[in-house]
Parts: sequence; C-alpha cells; structure tokens
Amino acid sequence: MDARDSPRARHYAGADVTISYDASRCIHAAACVRGLPDVFDPDRRPWIAPDAASAPDVLATVRRCPTGALHARRADGTDVEPAPPRTTAMSVAGGPLYVHGDVTVRTADGATVVHDTRVALCRCGRSANKPFCDNSHRATEDAPAFDHDGALPPPESRPADDPAEADGPLEITLRPDGPLFCAGPLTVVGADGATVQRAKVSLCRCGGSARMPFCDGSHRTNGFQAP
Repeated sequence: MDARDSPRARHYAGADVTISYDASRCIHAAACVRGLPDVFDPDRRPWIAPDAASAPDVLATVRRCPTGALHARRADGTDVEPAPPRTTAMSVAGGPLYVHGDVTVRTADGATVVHDTRVALCRCGRSANKPFCDNSHRATEDAPAFDHDGALPPPESRPADDPAEADGPLEITLRPDGPLFCAGPLTVVGADGATVQRAKVSLCRCGGSARMPFCDGSHRTNGFQAP
C-alpha cells in the first residue's frame, strides 16, 4: 500500500495543497509544529490548516516529518516528494530507526505493509504497532526507557561496507519473531555519525542485540515475538 493512499489517513484540502495525516504512524516528533505552527496546531480543530502558509513552505515542512505520518499532494493530485536515490536508516538514541528513501516494507510472505519515502521502525521490541514505532521506547510504570545510544558498534563488530551496489529501492522484510531483513542499497547511520553501506543486512528489532542496530540473533533467546 502506498502511504499516501492509506485508508487510515485523514485528508485536509487547501487551495493548492492537500495534506494527509495517518495518526497510527505519528510519534509526535513535532517537526511539523516547530516548522509551521500556523499550519500545524494540535490545540486547534481541525489541527491542520493547509492555506495558512505558502504551498512551497507546507510541502517542505511535510517532507521533514520523519515517520511518514504526514504526506502532501498538490491540489491537482501531483506527487511532490521524489524519493532520494539511496536509502538511509538512521539509528536514533533511545528511539526508533528512521528510514528515508524508496522503501517497501513487506511481511514474510511478501505482502506489502507500506510503500513510502519515510518510516519510523521500532527497534526497542515493545511497540504495539510493529513494525512501526509507537513511542514504547519511553519509560513507563512497567518498563524502563530503551536506553541504547544509537551509535554503531565498533568497526570489528559491525558488517563491512559493501558499497558497490548501485542506487535503487530498498525492500525490508519482516522476519517472524526476528529481524528486519533489508535488501537493496542502504546506508545505516549511527547517532554518532558512523556509517555502514550494505546491499543486504539484517537489523535488530527485538531490542536485545549487542551489535545494535544490527541483528546478532538475540531474538532467538530473549522471547521476542512479532508475527
């Protein structure tokens, strides 16, 4: 399913731009509110006013939403967000994996979960909305905060670069009770700025890997469950 056509999204039509909002993908990163508070005001109903700023400013702000909860089209239906040629997956300290590119997330049997340019994927293992982040990495009465610093492991403990693959789309397959298997050109970026370029790599989603964000097989022994 293309994220822009999600049946869960609400649509806010303006004279020049229509904004769609999928609350199930939102983790309140607030890039929209900080960027254009006149357009995105959570204390107002409706909270999105597409005509409260110029179309170019609205489109630029929507593209900064890291989760894909927000998308926009021009009034004539024109898509205004080309995917970058190479996909990046950024590991956020104490938080999700922000993926940006031409990304398709699939179930183990090949069904498309979402096709999008921006997704926030759970890496703490707790989300009730797997594979997407739902802020379960934050501390609660029942669990401490997910405290991984987002840095890549030392060079000797992480996959070697495999940068020969040409630019292109990325497919992420959800392994049952296991990792995110990524096939296609991908640059994994740590919160420390370190990078790994791979054509294929498995990324942890159980929250237990000692090589995060890369899978080390911990899901096999820590009871992680995700269909």
